Amino acid sequence: MPAHPGWFEQIYGARARHLLVLTGCFLLAGYAVLELGPDQLFDSDVWWQSPAVWFLGGAIVVDLVLFPLCSAADRVLNAVPRAERRPRRRGLRVPIVNYIRVPVLASGLLLLLFFPGIIEQGKGSHLAATGHTQDPFLGRWLWLTVLFCCLSVLAYSIRYGAGRLRTMRTMRTIERERDD
Repeated sequence: MPAHPGWFEQIYGARARHLLVLTGCFLLAGYAVLELGPDQLFDSDVWWQSPAVWFLGGAIVVDLVLFPLCSAADRVLNAVPRAERRPRRRGLRVPIVNYIRVPVLASGLLLLLFFPGIIEQGKGSHLAATGHTQDPFLGRWLWLTVLFCCLSVLAYSIRYGAGRLRTMRTMRTIERERDD
């Protein structure tokens, strides 16, 4: 980003490219609404299944529930390393925050993907279309969550071990230079 933003960035708060992409997203959403038509968007028999209700509900849930929860969780995760900043010994500090964020994000996104199958929504349609039940969806999501957590622990352990090894080599080099 430039040191001195231009007049557009000062007024709008971001680059013109941001406004262009955002306008394109709104145009695409408007086109989808026009294609669906008001009769499909606001069907009186099953009003809760309309895309408009789900869009508004999703926006409200994300803005009023998920964002504050994510912000609070992030503050907690960032507060833990601050409490550990009083070093008892010198050495490498590997921040653990991203090793928690990534598996939680991946698991949450897969929960959104598998959620209709987990609650067995459209059980009859799914069975007729595929010949399979929706029973394994919950188990598969749980196993993927466990896999993500294990991979994150493994990645953290490798990085921590490599950092410790590097620190030990550096300390040995310093001791050798002192001895010479």
